[in-house]
Amino acid sequence: MPPTLASLVHHSALKLTVRAGEDRLDVPVRWAHVSELADPVPYMEGGELLLITALKLDAENPEAMRRYVKRLVGAGVVGLGFAVGVNYEEIPEALVEAARAEGLPLLEVPRRTPFLAISKAVSAAIAADQYRAVTAGFAAQRELTKQALNAGPEGLLGALAGQVDGWAALYDASGAVVAAAPEWAGRRAARLTAEVERLRERPAPASSVVGGPDHEDRVELHSLGTGRRPRAALAVGTAAALGTAERYAVHSAIALLTLVTERSRSLHAAEQRIGTAVLRMLLAGQPDHARAVAGDLYGGLLDAPFRMIVAESVSGSAARAHADAHAHAHAHAHPGVPGAAKQASPAAALAAAGTGGDPLGGLMETVESAAARSGEAVLIVPEGERLVVLAADGGAAVAACTRYAAALEAARAVPEQSAADEDELVVGLSAPAGPIAAAAAYKQAEQALSVARRRGRVLVEHEQLAAGSVLPLLADDAVKAFADGLLRALHEHDATGRGDLVASLRAWLSRHGQWDAAAADLGVHRHTLRYRMRRVEEILGRSLDDPDVRMELWLALKATSTE
Repeated sequence: MPPTLASLVHHSALKLTVRAGEDRLDVPVRWAHVSELADPVPYMEGGELLLITALKLDAENPEAMRRYVKRLVGAGVVGLGFAVGVNYEEIPEALVEAARAEGLPLLEVPRRTPFLAISKAVSAAIAADQYRAVTAGFAAQRELTKQALNAGPEGLLGALAGQVDGWAALYDASGAVVAAAPEWAGRRAARLTAEVERLRERPAPASSVVGGPDHEDRVELHSLGTGRRPRAALAVGTAAALGTAERYAVHSAIALLTLVTERSRSLHAAEQRIGTAVLRMLLAGQPDHARAVAGDLYGGLLDAPFRMIVAESVSGSAARAHADAHAHAHAHAHPGVPGAAKQASPAAALAAAGTGGDPLGGLMETVESAAARSGEAVLIVPEGERLVVLAADGGAAVAACTRYAAALEAARAVPEQSAADEDELVVGLSAPAGPIAAAAAYKQAEQALSVARRRGRVLVEHEQLAAGSVLPLLADDAVKAFADGLLRALHEHDATGRGDLVASLRAWLSRHGQWDAAAADLGVHRHTLRYRMRRVEEILGRSLDDPDVRMELWLALKATSTE
């Protein structure tokens, strides 16, 4: 620890005598400074032992001494050393009384003790304390490195908690507690998740100091990682501010945890190349070769049903255009049913899910973190603006993906100012499949992705498609163009007032070609309806006996009826 007034008083070579402030000798001394100025305060930083001979002081004037001592105390001076036998044979009583009144330690320095000896003693003690701190820091670094190599992050956190006489916790990229030491610290660390999330929003490296839960300790938070977005965070809780040795230990832990959590780029690139090769083999119908290449890295993923996830970023304006079109079609196809929810800005959605403006990157971090916490394998292959994920069915990665999408979907429902230039996320999720059906699962995920994009949804599962209706898909511009072209001649005929062929065709198709029922719906004779259907065939140049023609006409009628 740094030198104190008490350690200087007990220094046998200095022969110092305490004349006031006996109860405050345990205060650390930052430096010993000599000044004969009548007002040395402008040159003080706080924590000094001031040494004087009272060369320019009226030391016997009680009022002057009260003002002098009061200013010293206000400047943070921790002690006053007075050399006797130079200008005064003993310390004037006015100065002693002023020091006692302000509680300032006053030390009598004998004539045979030069101020230089006191300065050297303070300097030597500070140097010794710094050396001890550096030595302890190196010892802590060795211990932390040993624990990191032998026991991983958990062992490192345990050693760090012992070094700082407190607790330590590690958070993943999503802000969840991964490990904590001692064991009880996990609950305390979990209550700081909001602070960790705020730290992640700042460029790395970043740190902050917060009061612990219920003000029970002092907590330092440090981001971990070398990229733009932190990959993890470290929390260190102590009863008081960290000393020099403890600071060395924390900095060593930050460096080691960064190495542990931030895998080398070459290793990460190699794993991605293996994942890409495994995915291509699965899609090519070579599950045995894929399993051989996957090895221990992804092999376990292929031993149970998995889900295929395909995600991509789309512009905010395009996503909203699709959502508005789908809501418009939905409202007309289902009268009385409210349309799509109000769309909020992508910025609001990204803030809700903590994506930092990169929804695709945020999804990758979320899925990776969930898989790492649960100990399950996950295969992630970035493909430009698209992400392909192979994850265990019913596992943590799939659940994290759906929660992430739900957070984005919920944020969209909050009306805010629109930010059309920001990207939004669309995700397609396949049904459970095995390695032999990987190609089919990929196609299912792409189909679900296409529907999600068309409907302005964040995530669509392939299993939901069979339970829905094909009618909302008719809102596509290409389908509408086809329908308009197919029925244009009939609409032009009806516009002349020579018959209602479009309504007659709709009634006849809706009654499955039953003449009497369709004629009754229209309020005309069945012979009139037969004549009109012959006119439809003549105008379109197609036979209504062909089931494909009837299907196309019915879909065209449904598509145009949504306008």
